[in-house]
Amino acid sequence: MRILLVEDEREMASWLERALAQSGFVPDHAPDAHSAEAKLAEREYDAVVMDLRLPDKHGLVLLREMRARGDVTPVLILTAQGALQDRVRGLNLGADDFMSKPFALEELEARLTALVRRSRGRPVPRLQCGALEYDSESRAFSLDGAIVHLTPREHAALVALMLRSGVPVEKMQLFGKVFEHDSEASPDAIEVVLHRLRKKLAGSDVHIVTVRGLGYMLESMQDGP
Repeated sequence: MRILLVEDEREMASWLERALAQSGFVPDHAPDAHSAEAKLAEREYDAVVMDLRLPDKHGLVLLREMRARGDVTPVLILTAQGALQDRVRGLNLGADDFMSKPFALEELEARLTALVRRSRGRPVPRLQCGALEYDSESRAFSLDGAIVHLTPREHAALVALMLRSGVPVEKMQLFGKVFEHDSEASPDAIEVVLHRLRKKLAGSDVHIVTVRGLGYMLESMQDGP
């Protein structure tokens, strides 16, 4: 999925570009409204992630102009915490979804996937690894048909591993999915999250293995020889 990221804060944009690319998205970055308009004219995007506080034009003005010329690309707006007025105006101008800063990367990715799916009329995708199943619409995991209760960090880690089941995920890549980009947590904190996940998967045919030098991998015993 090709995503246009309209964000003037360079550090935030770089972090989002890396994270989205690691999750299989194809992000293009526009640091201001003028650049965004040029990119939208050049190619079609599956969705737009738009900050409102742009240096040359307010994001809601950019959104209004997109809709006025018939551009129906799904738009997810990033707002300041509690900016109710921006949300109301955005809805009236044709925004499709909102997220407040700071936000969890895993939730942003889930919302983008849902936006694109709805715009294409696609069925709800389900991911499966052995007895473990993930419903991306409800964002719920089930194991042998029973809901698995997870903390937000456990959920983010398991989604990242599930999306690449059978393939190792590097430690720092997984850390970036679980902890906020400005978190002061040590990279070793991911071990605590994985330890709790292993306990919750214990007794099933699904487990998280450490692949020396490569990272961590979710696998099912059903996938073996």
